[in-house]
Amino acid sequence: MLIYFGHPINVYGTELEARIVGDVPRILRGSVIENPNQPKHDAGYKRFKREYGNGMRYFYQEVLPNCDGGAFLPFGDGAWGSGVAGEALFLLRQHKPIWVVHMAGSRNGDLVLYPILSENEVRALSIEETRARVYMSDHTIRPFA
Repeated sequence: MLIYFGHPINVYGTELEARIVGDVPRILRGSVIENPNQPKHDAGYKRFKREYGNGMRYFYQEVLPNCDGGAFLPFGDGAWGSGVAGEALFLLRQHKPIWVVHMAGSRNGDLVLYPILSENEVRALSIEETRARVYMSDHTIRPFA
């Protein structure tokens, strides 16, 4: 089972990302993670942005349709980044299972996956709100919170 791992850009390349990528296949036995934080996906995003003006179309047209489900990491307060929410809802609308990634008790707690069964369970931020949580005013990456 190919599981897409949707997560904010400010988690890319962190210990948290590595931990989740390692833990999800142990929880969802037999699954393989499709992590968007890979050079092939960066190239696909840039290609779609150049050709169509919207890099996210790459994920909706070439990546997500090939996935069997998804595991998604919201921000610490439970709000979902705009892109992460869009990816999750895409899979949910295709009747594919999705889970929210949660750390029990604290960021260092046990990883738990909760199934998401309804669009109402996804509290999506706007693009502007998402950018404010990911980037600082000088456009550097803000630590994940």
